[in-house]
Amino acid sequence: MIGYVTLGTNDIAKAAQFYDSLFEVLGGSRFMEFESFIAWSTGPDQPSVCVTKPFNGEPATVGNGVMIALMVDSNDKVDEVYKKAIELGAQDEGPAGPRDDIEGFYAGYFRDLDGNKLNVFHMPSP
Repeated sequence: MIGYVTLGTNDIAKAAQFYDSLFEVLGGSRFMEFESFIAWSTGPDQPSVCVTKPFNGEPATVGNGVMIALMVDSNDKVDEVYKKAIELGAQDEGPAGPRDDIEGFYAGYFRDLDGNKLNVFHMPSP
């Protein structure tokens, strides 16, 4: 259902380095790039994540309550992506591990270099 999500950045070069390295772990790569916009995906028929400088020229700010969730196929992959995000300078918002409120849900939460909140998660099929 989701085609893409876009996150604001105030430093496109720094955001590009962060997401190039993070999405490499997920098998993703850049597929669209302009001076103030970059998009990554794992394939042409898959959703993408984009970063951009705001169109209105104002500084990018973090949306309160906004979070992007990245789905992976195993708890080990959650651990790997979460660890990579932290190594790249992301801020911890909840270490990778099981969450008590949803049976089988395993996730790690972090904020990127601009303060945008993301999580990487795995939830086995029922």
